[in-house]
Amino acid sequence: MLRNLAPFEPGADAVAMPSAGHGLAPYACHPLQTRGRRLSEAHAATRSDFQRDRDRIVHSTAFRRLVYKTQVFLNHEGDLFRTRLTHSLEVAQLGRSIARTLQLNEDLVEAIALAHDLGHTPFGHAGQEALNGCMAAHGGFEHNLQSLRVVDLLEERYPQFNGLNLTFETREGILKHCAKAQALALEQSEPAYADGAGGVGQRFLTHTQASLEAQLCNLADEIAYNAHDIDDGIRSGLIQFEQVMEVPLFAQFCNEALHAYPSLAEPQHRRRWMYESIRLMLTAQVFDVISATQAALAKSGAQSVADVRMCGPLLVFSDSMRSQSARLKRFLFAHLYRHPQVTQTMEQAKQIVEELFASYCAVPSEMQVGFVARVEAGECLQRTVSDYIAGMTDRFAMREHHRLTGQNLLA
Repeated sequence: MLRNLAPFEPGADAVAMPSAGHGLAPYACHPLQTRGRRLSEAHAATRSDFQRDRDRIVHSTAFRRLVYKTQVFLNHEGDLFRTRLTHSLEVAQLGRSIARTLQLNEDLVEAIALAHDLGHTPFGHAGQEALNGCMAAHGGFEHNLQSLRVVDLLEERYPQFNGLNLTFETREGILKHCAKAQALALEQSEPAYADGAGGVGQRFLTHTQASLEAQLCNLADEIAYNAHDIDDGIRSGLIQFEQVMEVPLFAQFCNEALHAYPSLAEPQHRRRWMYESIRLMLTAQVFDVISATQAALAKSGAQSVADVRMCGPLLVFSDSMRSQSARLKRFLFAHLYRHPQVTQTMEQAKQIVEELFASYCAVPSEMQVGFVARVEAGECLQRTVSDYIAGMTDRFAMREHHRLTGQNLLA
């Protein structure tokens, strides 16, 4: 049971935390027990392997590009809307706070969270949908797989290897889901690990689980985007505070906030009311995850990472919170993500991606020199074009589309 937990503050580690001397739980990933990297490297003198992963991710080109990649609203639509970068930072903060209480590996959680969206296209899910359609005859496109492709192959920072050469545990967490055919293909390219347990695609073939740190990042991702999309949606004017108050999960905390601070009902304090309601909702969800996970772990009897992999999901919401969170998600899909204004913008975004793909396939020399060299070396033209487009920021894609077609969409 949880006792004496302080209110959770977005942007601060305010959940109850064990002291540093407590160390890691037996079912946490220990950096000295990592399964290793694709290419063997000596350990760093001053950092653990997972800290080194995090640092490589933060210094990567793909990470910097996230600041100009769409979350829900295009970057040019407003300075204060979330981007893929700010979303990733929020996921990392939530994940680290929960990990600390559960005595999981915070550094690994942070590395996974910061890298989980590196493969996202410009224009968010609209860009992914368009690029997947363009690649239908060539293996398709999926942003989780692309994130892994970025850290395994596409980053060009080191003379010894392509990609970032991250640990197995970080790479496993990046790959949240994977079809059987893709998992089989991944396994063919994986190194032979000393324990013989297979690579990052293996769990999708054996129906086993990822580490608790990877499971945590999945859930922290959901908690983060449900909360910040309420904020961005209301800020944009596409949904109203009163609409969201009809969702039971959010209504509960709106009422709690107003009961504690009656002045929030005054018009000049409406934004404070929204923020306090979101803060209380985040608090409840974080504490719910911790309690439900502690109960699931106790019931499972898991005492090692290997035990965790053989159980069902252990990093979970309670049944009640899962149901309420799903209802909030349905509301956001119906009223925000499928709002006519968002839909219209995303249709134009899809057009940009599709026409860029056609243009580069027709004239590969229009791409940057490194991608042209890949095509000339015999790599698949379509996959090379896909990699090029997926790495673009929103504004670079818009400029390139204007340069190649003369059209000025989304301006």
